[in-house]
Amino acid sequence: MPIIETKNLSFTYSKDTPFERHALSDCSIAIEKGDFLGIIGHTGSGKSTLVQLLNGLQKPTGGTVLLGGEDIWSKPKEIRRVRFEVGLVFQYPEYQLFEETVYKDISFGPKNKGIKGEELDRAVREAAKLVGLQDALLEKSPFDLSGGEKRRAAIAGILAMQPRVLILDEPTAGLDPRGKDNILSMISNYKERTDCTVIIVSHSMEDVAKVCSKVLVMNEGKVAMYGTVPEVFSRGAELHSMGLNIPQVSQIFLKLRELGYDVSDAVYTVEQGKRELQRLLGQ
Repeated sequence: MPIIETKNLSFTYSKDTPFERHALSDCSIAIEKGDFLGIIGHTGSGKSTLVQLLNGLQKPTGGTVLLGGEDIWSKPKEIRRVRFEVGLVFQYPEYQLFEETVYKDISFGPKNKGIKGEELDRAVREAAKLVGLQDALLEKSPFDLSGGEKRRAAIAGILAMQPRVLILDEPTAGLDPRGKDNILSMISNYKERTDCTVIIVSHSMEDVAKVCSKVLVMNEGKVAMYGTVPEVFSRGAELHSMGLNIPQVSQIFLKLRELGYDVSDAVYTVEQGKRELQRLLGQ
């Protein structure tokens, strides 16, 4: 059974008003436990709306969202419970820090979930460790942290709730290349240690290729493609028609192949490209 599933999911903003806009239409996907899914698509394709529906922040205007086989809106008064189970980290989460100390900020979510005492302390410290924050930083004001540390603290606040599904909306937005690599490495390590289902929304094909095992492509509010990284990125022409491109390293290797070099056409990361060039030079 999929851990989270949508059936004919639709959402319309400002329904039955002159400002009505269809953001999502007839979206059906099944995400298995332990999947590492990347959601890509141009601006306005429905990515952020979809993850807000998965988290219960928005209520569908049509169709259903199932968590562990149960409609998340079958008991509307308990929808808050779903938001603890499906943790959502917004874009630029560091702007949502507000407590006096980093410790209090990380503990805010699990406290509201009902975690107390030693269990709460353990959850906070484990989450901080998972994102690479040292204990010494926990008693500091979150506003005294660096930009990267702030983002880690905000993500730790979601991890401390121990969600079954972790969703991150543009987790590397605004970061320099080293900051991007650090955040992606942190997310990958968390995924390996917990076997949690992880979903990231991204504009970066490179980021998705680096860490994800599956890709969902959204286009004009509909599911355009859904499959493994090789399955989706092999359809470069279709992606290009939607205003998307395969990773730059993939384009380079496709060009090398056109020029007659015996290289793979399934290179999606720089590391894969490095190994492929080493193989070619070794020949």
